[in-house]
Amino acid sequence: MKRNMMRLILVGGLLLGWNASALNLAGIHLVDKMQLGEASLQLNGAGVRTKWFFKVYVAALYLPQKLNSAEAVIDDEREHRIAMYMLRELSGEKLFDAFSEAIKANHPQDVLSAMDVQMKEMAQIFESVNKVKEGDIINIDYLPASGTRITVNGTERGSISGAAFNRAILKIWLGKNPVQEDMKKGMLGG
Repeated sequence: MKRNMMRLILVGGLLLGWNASALNLAGIHLVDKMQLGEASLQLNGAGVRTKWFFKVYVAALYLPQKLNSAEAVIDDEREHRIAMYMLRELSGEKLFDAFSEAIKANHPQDVLSAMDVQMKEMAQIFESVNKVKEGDIINIDYLPASGTRITVNGTERGSISGAAFNRAILKIWLGKNPVQEDMKKGMLGG
């Protein structure tokens, strides 16, 4: 009887452990799978953005299938999500400045000039956000039919058309000059 009880406890513990989330980072529980419209997405990887020893946010990349090549992720024009879990308060202006700086670091001037309208749209979106606080969730979703949709805590803040702009957003974390090299590695499942 005692031996059977021990087996039951062991099997139960293994099953509970197997069902646990794929990842916990900086106290953020990341789910293995999620839905984006009709697409089923899975956690590809995640990382913690730090600046001057402060944890700023956790970014998780969700894709239709796991990919470990930055180029493959950037070139894939299917639905995907970058979920940002804020660990600090930031103004919308600072958030836009950080995104803008990272986009500029990954593109030549002629490409940036071609995205001028989309960059202005993104600036307006973050201006309308005003401020994000610790615990807020920013989702950056790519929907091929409509473009890059930005939501904060489930409220849509705006959408920016174009696959080229979405590739520019992905390069913030996955480009040749990512905001943080260990985040790139983490988001690619490394």
